[in-house]
Amino acid sequence: MAKGASKNAKVKDTKAAADSKVWTKVIKAVRSPKTGAYTFKESIVHKDKVQEYMSK
Repeated sequence: MAKGASKNAKVKDTKAAADSKVWTKVIKAVRSPKTGAYTFKESIVHKDKVQEYMSK
């Protein structure tokens, strides 16, 4: 017989879950001036600041 999950395992921090939805992972391709090859920069950015980050 399998063990049942405890009640504490099912309870979430709703504020933390709501805060995590406003952040976005952004991957930007950047060209190296020396070799001309592309590298990728990854950042976690607030969803309202994505366009600002991409324009840099």
